[in-house]
Amino acid sequence: MSTYTTDKASPFTRAVVSSMRKLYPEALADQSFDNTGLLLEAPFDPIRRQMNSVLLTIDLTKAVADEAIERKDCVVVAYHPIIFRGFKSLTLSDCQQQSILRLALEGISVYSPHTAVDAAPGGLADWLADIVTGHLPSPEPATHTARPQNNSPETIEEDVESETKTAADQPGEATKKPQRPRMWMQRTYSKPTYPSHRPVDAGKTDLNPSSVDHTRAVINPVTGVEGFEGAGFGRLVTFDESQPLTHLVERIAHGVGSPKGFPLAIPQGKQVEDIQIRTVGVSAGSGHSVLKGVEADLLFTGELSHHEALAATEKGQCVITLFHSNSERGFLSSVLKEKLTEVLKEEWERIRNEVAEAEELTPEWEDAVKDEDVLVECSEQDRDPFGVVILQSSKQEGKPLS
Repeated sequence: MSTYTTDKASPFTRAVVSSMRKLYPEALADQSFDNTGLLLEAPFDPIRRQMNSVLLTIDLTKAVADEAIERKDCVVVAYHPIIFRGFKSLTLSDCQQQSILRLALEGISVYSPHTAVDAAPGGLADWLADIVTGHLPSPEPATHTARPQNNSPETIEEDVESETKTAADQPGEATKKPQRPRMWMQRTYSKPTYPSHRPVDAGKTDLNPSSVDHTRAVINPVTGVEGFEGAGFGRLVTFDESQPLTHLVERIAHGVGSPKGFPLAIPQGKQVEDIQIRTVGVSAGSGHSVLKGVEADLLFTGELSHHEALAATEKGQCVITLFHSNSERGFLSSVLKEKLTEVLKEEWERIRNEVAEAEELTPEWEDAVKDEDVLVECSEQDRDPFGVVILQSSKQEGKPLS
């Protein structure tokens, strides 16, 4: 008769792993560096079992581990592997190892799909391509690079002239030399802001994905995985008709959670409003290894180094980056949550029947396999390390992008 054992994961964990492998086989991942699959297989204790629930996250931070423990999730699907290389020890002094040990103690397993999701047809690369080829309500908004308020030479001169007149109206003040406004004393900054990827916000965007006529091709194909023809890393989008860069900026903003801002690099001497885009190279995360050598008008990725972006603009290319994980996180709520829920319901039904037929079960095991519930949720604690700080209610220094 089955009792508590330290050599078996929970049957629900088996269903989650099987579901993820059906959607994103580990054979699709970049084997040269990646570490995908079941990274932590927690032993199953049917007496204090977890909920039949999965928590989706990009990064498995301490805050996300706390969230999973509080929610009593069974599995954390963390896009980025928390384990990349072998450990020589597991101690509580290391913050990542601490999270792993705490999750194991609570019976929570960890699965990481990483670059298998990047390469899969309909995966992360195609999701980003769907965004740049999406369409906003007609007519599409015309984005302009407005000059920061009170920053033009004319405005500064008006401020100086105004101060001079005010001084002249006061006895003994007319001979004083006008001073430029002390802008630094008026600055107010917001708290760091992050794109919105909460499940409640999913589906609220008015972007109609992949609705602009185009063709797309895989940049670095992956072959030999049955049923996953057309897999590979990166996508090269070619529009039937050139698109204004300003429209692509709007589409990307709507598609990735309406961030308050993101970096845009254009060749010197060009104006954003004048740039037309016919081809876009797309890659999630750190895009250089995929996008290097790609001849495209625009490179759209999570991050490029200073020198990589500089080399691109010197060649006449434009670059949009989002901060690394902001190019990935929206996929969880927009695509993965629904896909995994659908496949997991079928897999859990299959495994429940297998376990019930194969073994004589204790009452605790019977309760576990009788539980039909399946829940997949996105973490509310997961976010990129970088936020955007907004300068508010102040005269701004600097010059517009041109």
